Amino acid sequence: MKFFLITLTLMLTISMGVLQAQTVTDSWAFGFGFSYPRFQSVNITSLNSDYGAYLSIQRNFSEHVGLRFKGGYSHLEGEWSDANFIANTAETNLITGDLDLLLYLVPCEPVSPYLFAGVGFNHKSITNGQTTPPDDNKFGSQLNVGGGAEFKFNPSWSLVTEFGYHMTNNSELEGTIVPAELNGRDSYINLSAGLNFYFDRGKKSEQCEPCEGITMDMKDMTDYNKIESMIKKHIPKEVIKEVVVEKNIIAVSDDRLVLIGVNFAFDKSELLPESYSVLDKSVKLLNDRPEIKVEIEGYTDYIGTEEYNQKLSVERAETVKAYLISKGIAANRLSTIGYGKGNPIANNESEDGRAMNRRIVFKIIK
Repeated sequence: MKFFLITLTLMLTISMGVLQAQTVTDSWAFGFGFSYPRFQSVNITSLNSDYGAYLSIQRNFSEHVGLRFKGGYSHLEGEWSDANFIANTAETNLITGDLDLLLYLVPCEPVSPYLFAGVGFNHKSITNGQTTPPDDNKFGSQLNVGGGAEFKFNPSWSLVTEFGYHMTNNSELEGTIVPAELNGRDSYINLSAGLNFYFDRGKKSEQCEPCEGITMDMKDMTDYNKIESMIKKHIPKEVIKEVVVEKNIIAVSDDRLVLIGVNFAFDKSELLPESYSVLDKSVKLLNDRPEIKVEIEGYTDYIGTEEYNQKLSVERAETVKAYLISKGIAANRLSTIGYGKGNPIANNESEDGRAMNRRIVFKIIK
């Protein structure tokens, strides 16, 4: 038990430093880990030398609902005394297979608690039981209920901790049968910790990520200090010119301006309301510099096919152009081009990095 708790604490400590809220739907995950099982409703005294391990395969149908098959091995030990008060140790080796329905309560957060319930089978091999069952290598069934939490620290990996209660269909789990429990039910609990690997991430959740753009609250979009810190964090220092043209408009080279805060509806080229204040500042810039022309460059992150992202980046650049024209900027001063998911300026493995890569850039043509 001490080893289990120490290992679990280390895993939680490491994961808490890199947690990210990344939720997908129609996804598949492979899981593995270790467990600490323990007799619950039995007639012998549980010992502290129990251990176990598991493998699982899981399908998440939506942000809230998943189905999991979990196969496990548990070694449980208990102590009983014979007529001469001599202590004996009974051992149960348990192989289980469970099919559980999972309900995620807060799926869009970095730490996502869940509940589960299901059914399963077990095969037990009992050594040195107090009484001898008709067959000490026996199949049985069980009901499962419990809860856990998933700690998401990578687009493909998460840490899972879980508590489960399992009730078997007979009273032979520990090898002790007394007349009073001939029709009874033995049970055991299981504490587990492990990792989930999402080998098929499905598609990005529209519920949890309703729009693309910088991952900051709207009220923070005018906080230049925060914007500047994000720019410096994600764009290599050697290309930062650190010239503030307007708040939310940063010159990263002699001829390129990055517009921070131009957000679009999820998977669309429709501008969101918070984008207008940033674009209005670019209108002021263009009015103050009537001699320049601008090529509007559209970019996306790496999620999606290359062909789709290319088309989407062009459409978004055209949307920005149309808005500028509606504000009085001459059409012959504006041109558009889309680069899709090309030329990333940040790491696509992090949400902040992907947000930086979904951007509008003005290339100044003099």
